Amino acid sequence: MKKEVILITGASSGIGYESAIALKNKGYIVYGAARRMDKLASLKKQGVNIISLDVTNEESMVNCVKAISEKEGGIDILVNNAGYGSYGAIEDVEIKEAKMQVEVNLFGLARMTQLVLPYMRSQNKGKIINISSTGGKIHTPFGGWYHATKFALEGFSDCLRMEVKPFNIEIVIIEPGGIKTNWGIIASENLIKTSGHGAYKESANKVASYFKKLYSSKNSLSNPSIVSYTIVKAVEKKKPKTRYLIGSNAKLLFVLKRVLSDRTYDKLVLNFMSK
Repeated sequence: MKKEVILITGASSGIGYESAIALKNKGYIVYGAARRMDKLASLKKQGVNIISLDVTNEESMVNCVKAISEKEGGIDILVNNAGYGSYGAIEDVEIKEAKMQVEVNLFGLARMTQLVLPYMRSQNKGKIINISSTGGKIHTPFGGWYHATKFALEGFSDCLRMEVKPFNIEIVIIEPGGIKTNWGIIASENLIKTSGHGAYKESANKVASYFKKLYSSKNSLSNPSIVSYTIVKAVEKKKPKTRYLIGSNAKLLFVLKRVLSDRTYDKLVLNFMSK
């Protein structure tokens, strides 16, 4: 029986890195993709195939899918993991940066999806696993553009799931809560750089401090392995769930968002993140 071929974007660190190794150890043919090949070197040592991919560049995306398809015959499973969080007051974030956030977190993912779908349709099966976030259902101060991309990804994935159902293609959304990666440190640095010295500096610096403390803590966040474990589960199940809500405080945040009024939720989150 032919081994299934899996492509994971944003595989140079964190969730993508852990998932590539976990799936390779399960016997799949795994390709880990990222912009910088040097950052994929350690993944190659683990026996994972590596490939260059920039999800903001059309030629790079086409070449990536083409190279894997020519060698392996196609891509059976796509894990859309590439993404980042650009934090800053909506007033302060340059539209150029806002567009880049959408380009990476949504349009790049969408284009990769378009490129793998013809093969999946031709074999009448496949899986596309989109790494979203609790940020696709809840909101936090100074994360307007990031949350916008994740809210959009949720709707995009739901529509896609209905469209590809006749071709037996499964669409899965992974919604992690707080995960121990560099995401929060990078977001806090961006926040200080963008809004730490202007009209929003008082609250921006408090939120940045919260992120630094949270993502530097040893026990406050979940290990990336919880996400890689969930991705493996979604890959191996014939009929996976459409959504997997996992990680630190994820379920609690969803419940609070559902039961509280908008103003009460806003007040609670602002107070908590400004301590």
